[in-house]
Amino acid sequence: MVKNLVQEFKAFALKGNMIDLAVGVVIGAAFGKVITSIVENVITPLISLLTPNLDFKDYKLAGGKIKIGLLANDIISFFFISLAVFIVVVKIMGALMKKAAPPPASSGPVTKECPLCLSTIPIKAVKCGHCTADLPTTA
Repeated sequence: MVKNLVQEFKAFALKGNMIDLAVGVVIGAAFGKVITSIVENVITPLISLLTPNLDFKDYKLAGGKIKIGLLANDIISFFFISLAVFIVVVKIMGALMKKAAPPPASSGPVTKECPLCLSTIPIKAVKCGHCTADLPTTA
């Protein structure tokens, strides 16, 4: 029973759309932090320079300084989060899923040559689409 539950959970968790959703949430949260940093550390101090006596709640903006270092830190964090997600999801999970997937069945030829006009035609064709000749049936 527990083994069956583990197999069901594995099938659920490793679905492509579940992994895509998880990646989207993680990358979205990291990107949201970068946008928040841009607003708090660059745009808001620029507004305070244009309006020196403006006060947002308890945070005094008069003479606010642009904090490029904090913004750079958040951008670097976003880069490393994206890199980690790429390595874990694309490389490791991709390798595991390829290893677990059965090899594709080898298929036979899907086309053949017309013996009269030498055009490429589907293997199941009984009449050539190019020269309209009746083709001999093959067993």
